[in-house]
Amino acid sequence: MSILEKGDFRERIRQSFDRQGAMAMLDAELTRVEQAMIEIELPYSEKLTQQHGFLHAGVISAALDTACTYAAYTTIAPDASILTIEFKVNLLSPGRGERFLFRGEITKPGSTIIVADGRGYAISDGPAKLIASMTASMMVIRGRQDIVG
Repeated sequence: MSILEKGDFRERIRQSFDRQGAMAMLDAELTRVEQAMIEIELPYSEKLTQQHGFLHAGVISAALDTACTYAAYTTIAPDASILTIEFKVNLLSPGRGERFLFRGEITKPGSTIIVADGRGYAISDGPAKLIASMTASMMVIRGRQDIVG
């Protein structure tokens, strides 16, 4: 049975994303929800920068982690959840732009461990610029009352 037969993962992910205080604080928006792929966007804000005016590495990491995690959500049953267990971020270029796009895509689905890759882009007048990449591992969680959706 495919995940599409198991329920509407898009609505489940949107509802879960709306409960994330961290993403709300960043003014992040869930802009694309597809099977095994998620996109999150956020506008430039001086409140999210480091001392040189670039998007802070912690903000980049949080957005990439969230994109990768929700990409994993698209591959699991509705009664399961996901927790990140490891990630590695490569900061490739300063986070300088008017908006930022963070895409998470599943590299290796699984019933217990899921691996995803993320890419972060700065968007301004020209073409989008790759600013960061992530590889993340997530664990599928089942049967825990304190972890829901």
